[in-house]
Amino acid sequence: MAAPDKPSKLVKGASGDWEVVIGMEVHAQVASHAKLFSGASTEFGGAPNAHVSLVDAAMPGMLPVINAECVRQAVRTGLGLNAKINFKSVFDRKNYFYPDLPQGYQISQYKSPVVGEGEVAVDMPHGETIKIGIERLHLEQDAGKLLHDRHPSMSYVDLNRSGVALMEIVSKPDLRSSDEAKAYMSKLRTIMRYLGTCDGDMEKGSLRADVNVSVRRPGAPLGTRCEIKNVNSIRFVGQAVDYEVRRQIKILEDGGKIEQETRLFDSDKGETRAMRNKEEAHDYRYFPDPDLLPLEFDAAYVEYLKSGLPELPDEKKVRFTRDFGLSAYDADVLVSERALADYFEAVAKGRDAKAAANWVINELTGRLNKEGKDFAASPVSTAQLGAVLDLIGEGVISGKIAKDVFEIVWNEGGDPRAIVEARGLKQVTDVGAIEKMVDDIIAKNPDKVEQAKANEKLLGWFVGQVMKASGGKANPQTVNELLKKKLKA
Repeated sequence: MAAPDKPSKLVKGASGDWEVVIGMEVHAQVASHAKLFSGASTEFGGAPNAHVSLVDAAMPGMLPVINAECVRQAVRTGLGLNAKINFKSVFDRKNYFYPDLPQGYQISQYKSPVVGEGEVAVDMPHGETIKIGIERLHLEQDAGKLLHDRHPSMSYVDLNRSGVALMEIVSKPDLRSSDEAKAYMSKLRTIMRYLGTCDGDMEKGSLRADVNVSVRRPGAPLGTRCEIKNVNSIRFVGQAVDYEVRRQIKILEDGGKIEQETRLFDSDKGETRAMRNKEEAHDYRYFPDPDLLPLEFDAAYVEYLKSGLPELPDEKKVRFTRDFGLSAYDADVLVSERALADYFEAVAKGRDAKAAANWVINELTGRLNKEGKDFAASPVSTAQLGAVLDLIGEGVISGKIAKDVFEIVWNEGGDPRAIVEARGLKQVTDVGAIEKMVDDIIAKNPDKVEQAKANEKLLGWFVGQVMKASGGKANPQTVNELLKKKLKA
């Protein structure tokens, strides 16, 4: 089958085509039990201010101490992004006042980040693979949270998140559409979940993005960008980009000028709105944090971490297509979650891998999606699904009966072999018994017999009738062979 046509990345305006330019700053919460510079818990959902140390609350005389696990996770993420690891990096103070930032500054990294340039390959639905450059990955501490709905005239401050370690992954402006932006963020999430460096739970705020959007005429210099802050869903990233692109094109085509500013995305209205003028780096008065020494490690440490990395999605996809003979699409779906890929491999071991992929993708994940369940909540184990495939392969049950057995296992559990035996679901393979059913159907439908002799497509109708008469238990291959023989006579 021919690959679908590659869609145009240009957006049509009233006065001609426009090119979209997107860069993203993805903030990923580091998977660590303690915060970046204190021993306070990072557990989600505690009572307000229950996970706050004296360091997080910026009490006088409190000094930050780097959490080595957060550094380890940042380096592992950098390796997963095919990025350069900097053996020396510096923590800086980024100065700004905000009520949920007790210190009056954020400890971040500016000129010397822990991870430098890298690249991520993103497979698009129409078959194109795009390469997105990574500018840098740096470590920084999160701010707290303001709660505006607890009091009619005051806002409350919850510092549980204050000091939690974040990895800020800054892309180059290589993205050219909302679909590419969504696919890129999804790929980053998949890589970090494989590595175990971020759980990627966007509902809990573990992963969010600042999206920089500008438009220009094809081939023209870069336009003025606007930054959409704190977008917390991959779907919202797409919606925010699409709205912002239309907004900017309309302004420019009406003779206006784009103001560089920070905007917010209103998911209820599906639109962006102005928040404040965009700050520049000098507005934050960055300088090296005097309480923290430069962060230094050697090549041996990086090699040690590299040797412990799991097989990542791109490598796994290549192996699945090469060793299992899967299509690129099926391999893409299966490697999207590490648990899903592991499940498939367990089911496919020693069996027809393509059949295993079809069942895992269509029946299992399809059912999980329909019921809104996470993959970890699957009521069907790898052993149970493997047994269903074995029963089909042995000719004990048909594909149709297999779906009934799967349904029983899903709702009631149990051993598929025992279920087939106890409920009389074995496939009818006795040629004599099937021939009798075929003869009965032919005898009852003489008009259809004449039509089928003239038009082979009607054979399917007879197959359906025989299968119905057998309760779906007749061997479909035997039914087809007998009907072809008898209807051609």
